[in-house]
Amino acid sequence: MLELYQFELSQFSEKVRFILDYKGLEYKKIEVTPGIGQLEVFKVSGQRQVPVLKDGDTYIADSTEIALYLDSKYPEKPLIPTDGITRGQCLLIEEWADQSLGLNGRKAFMGALNHYPNFRTSFLPKNTPDIFKTFVTAFPSEVFNAIGIGLTLGTDILKVGEKTLKRDLEALTLILQNQLYLVGDKPTLADFTVAALTTIVKFPPVAYFDIPIDVEGIGIPGLGDNSAYESFFQWRDRLYADYRQPVDKSSSSNFGGGNDNQPTSIEID
Repeated sequence: MLELYQFELSQFSEKVRFILDYKGLEYKKIEVTPGIGQLEVFKVSGQRQVPVLKDGDTYIADSTEIALYLDSKYPEKPLIPTDGITRGQCLLIEEWADQSLGLNGRKAFMGALNHYPNFRTSFLPKNTPDIFKTFVTAFPSEVFNAIGIGLTLGTDILKVGEKTLKRDLEALTLILQNQLYLVGDKPTLADFTVAALTTIVKFPPVAYFDIPIDVEGIGIPGLGDNSAYESFFQWRDRLYADYRQPVDKSSSSNFGGGNDNQPTSIEID
């Protein structure tokens, strides 16, 4: 069985999971503990970042390389068109989405955690004591910025990321006004990349992430609830409904255990 070394909330891990579901491939998720778990990934793959896909004795790192590998090894339901123009468009959009939606989506997400207390508390477990929720809500943004975001992502960078993301969402909304998919008449790698990388901007209304927090439908204020992008998120959610397998949270209360599509944590002895 295929094994996916991942972070459950990683946009790029989600991109690979979406592709695996679309192709109908069974796989086991291995949740990597940030820090020490990444050393284990380095031991087997030669690099510390996830996602990494294991197929037999073969390890493939990077979501794009994984997509290309899967399309070559498992050609049923291809991801990349063969026609020259549509193939080029697909690969170009995928690369743009990785660089722009991926990076700016994370910046906007961190900025929202910093500036919107209610958005921040949405990512606390339901059984979190009220006193702790109050503390998190009242936590000074300046302090959160320092310890949660770090010195490398200042407020100005976060604002630029959000501004760029708004332009990206506007462009995607315009492109999809009169067509079902970004390229051609079938879903491609471009569609799955854009869909997966926008999950942290606004989570789909159905549970696709195996985490002990109900994030369904939660969106970044000013982006996820902006009517100008409503048709884009409707398109994205239809793509999810058609091709992504939801998580049964009723059978996955113990995070990291259970069936093959639930994460198993790894660490170093």
